[in-house]
Amino acid sequence: MILPVAGVLSPALITTCQQLASDDTLFVDGRSTAGWYAKQHKHNLQARAAEPVQKALEQVMAAITGHELIQAAARPKRIIRMLLSRYDEGMHYGHHVDDALIDGHRTDLSFTLFLNEPGAYDGGELVIDEPSAERPFKLAAGSMLLYPSNTLHRVMPVTRGQRLVLAGWIRSLIREPAQRELLFDLERSIAQLRSAAGQGEALALLLKTRSNLLRMWAED
Repeated sequence: MILPVAGVLSPALITTCQQLASDDTLFVDGRSTAGWYAKQHKHNLQARAAEPVQKALEQVMAAITGHELIQAAARPKRIIRMLLSRYDEGMHYGHHVDDALIDGHRTDLSFTLFLNEPGAYDGGELVIDEPSAERPFKLAAGSMLLYPSNTLHRVMPVTRGQRLVLAGWIRSLIREPAQRELLFDLERSIAQLRSAAGQGEALALLLKTRSNLLRMWAED
């Protein structure tokens, strides 16, 4: 399941991240955090772990963990790592799949948080390979794209401006993507029933089903 989520970050937090991204002294070669294969295809800049960057990432973490739609779709056990990335003109990230383990934790979902508007740069689309076709994404500032970490993907070359993003990885309570999607559909059905009158028995059955599926599938 590939899920765009709008409005994850507040305008104030977006501005903070943009200001950090404008400070050249905070950035290093992005290949420093790539695996051996991805290192050959990665051409971007990443913020080092300076104090102002870490403070901003803590605020981003709070925004993600407090977002109901992300919680329902990802069932996160842990947000493993986040990186503030900048793509200047000519930079790109070739075809790759994210590492299966980062900092000793399994990566189930990857996400990209867009930090500037699509019109601020040309190119720079995040392209995800699916069995039937490639899908390009270029979302509004503050929006997140959530997708399985086992997918091949790439970032197209930036031909004008700068592409500013936060990239991160999630260890989910639910390992299998199909099971996560089923629980997500169930969660949305529960939300619809909660807003309808006279659905007490049906709602109770769905809540029971959700709880029992979590007991079957969750890895605590």
